[in-house]
Amino acid sequence: MLVVAASTAAFPYFLKPAFDFIFQNHNKIDLIFFGICIFASFTVKGVASYGESFIMTYIGQKIVFDIQERLFKHLVTADLSFFNNHHSGDLLSRFSNDVSLMRNAVSTAISGLGKELVTFVFLVGLMMYRDAILALFACILFPSALVPIILLGKKMKKIVTHTQNNLGSFSSYLTQIFQGIRIVKAYNSEEIEVYRIKQKITDLMISIVQSTKIRASLHPISECIAGVAIISVLIYGGIQVVDGNKTIGDLISFLGALLIAYEPVRRLTQLSANVQEGLVAASRIFDIIDTKPSIRNFPNPVRISGPINFIRFENVSFQYDSLRTILDGISFEVKRGQTIAFVGKSGSGKSTLLNLIPRFHDVTSGGILIDGIDIKELDLIDVRQQIALVTQENILFDASFHDNIAYGNKEASEADVIAAAKSALADDFIRKSEHGYHTLIGENGIRISGGQRQRIAIARAMLKNAPILLLDEATSSLDADSEKSVQTALDTLMQNRTTIIVAHRLFSVTNVDVIYVIEEGTIKESGTHSQLLASNGIYSSLWRAQNGFQSIPSETFCYC
Repeated sequence: MLVVAASTAAFPYFLKPAFDFIFQNHNKIDLIFFGICIFASFTVKGVASYGESFIMTYIGQKIVFDIQERLFKHLVTADLSFFNNHHSGDLLSRFSNDVSLMRNAVSTAISGLGKELVTFVFLVGLMMYRDAILALFACILFPSALVPIILLGKKMKKIVTHTQNNLGSFSSYLTQIFQGIRIVKAYNSEEIEVYRIKQKITDLMISIVQSTKIRASLHPISECIAGVAIISVLIYGGIQVVDGNKTIGDLISFLGALLIAYEPVRRLTQLSANVQEGLVAASRIFDIIDTKPSIRNFPNPVRISGPINFIRFENVSFQYDSLRTILDGISFEVKRGQTIAFVGKSGSGKSTLLNLIPRFHDVTSGGILIDGIDIKELDLIDVRQQIALVTQENILFDASFHDNIAYGNKEASEADVIAAAKSALADDFIRKSEHGYHTLIGENGIRISGGQRQRIAIARAMLKNAPILLLDEATSSLDADSEKSVQTALDTLMQNRTTIIVAHRLFSVTNVDVIYVIEEGTIKESGTHSQLLASNGIYSSLWRAQNGFQSIPSETFCYC
């Protein structure tokens, strides 16, 4: 930047000797030397500009890369409650649009700000050297161009914030529509959604137009101020030349420095808008990064070294907020190798209870003990390493069958992956696919059936080989044929594992060790299937509602 600034100021500096001596004396040799000096200054400026641009762009991109990496790392380690409170589209907007604005501000605006300021300082120094009075006058006029920038800065920041919020809302809405496109088509809502998105695009367009209006208004202001400065210098300097107090070379040199100095000032007015956008984007990004996760390790956490003998809930209560009590006074124990199940109506808190075990949420009161140690005192990575999770809607990635199964164990070999797939009854349909285990299955497994997705998820859990298995309504969304295959795979998965099941279909839990009936966040009944039927309570009513009879049919899909 310093070399660029010095070589920029060199050109108007050489104008004085050119006009005062070379042209007046008609010295061709000096004229050639003058041309060589000008060429040299431009060459040095070009090389220095390349180096400055490359270095500052690299530094700017590295800064943004580090921030983007920090943002992603923070997001993947954030609490589940954080994602419950933030739309995915808004997070995507911050990760893409806001980071893009930061990149522009850092690599272009900030580097340009430094270069233009340094260049301006060199040119002002040259003007002071030529004529201190004129230089002071110009220095008073040019900074006045910054006044409207400061006055419009707050307004610009407000509009940019509104624009970024609109972008986040727009991204969130698009995400919802694309995910729910089947519902949109099923209810013939295409025209309604087109109208709604048109409204959002209109709001976004208005924000961008307002931002552009403010950005554009800076140009005529700076032009007017530059015009006043140049006219004043021409009149004052011309009088000085006419009176014989200055040479024509002094005036040309000063005027050249002034005209060149106008460019940095003009660029500074334009860069201010980029800086404001970058500051707003940085604020939105650091709002996320500065949000500390509430679920994290205590200092010096206890490591899990041996097999887990029991998990105990002691008077556990949980609230998402101060108004909603989801679980209230839950107490139970599951021993190593046991299988227990939680049943009840939708919204009774079954899945929430399951989410407390891997510490997706922390209890509001009470405690969860693993071998007598509060789960909060244990190393979080160790706890989750002991757990395999299979849910109703398992998330698969837009990758191959192999990569999705190996996600449960990063060190697994090809043979391990195939063995897990065979145990989960997935090997046959995988091998029949176009590229076998290396076939891409699409976003969230869109190219395979629901039963196949479940078996891939079961294979992933098998490969993890964790001693604790959590099943959250793992078969409730499947048809009878798919459920039978998945059920068989689950029976294999559950062998020699401590298993906690959340189930809607009571058929699937008839042979577990203990069934707990949850209603309104509390355990109302517990016992085996036959004991609960005999008690003629809530479980018995649920059984009759689902099956129309009380006895156990001869053919039952069960966890055993």
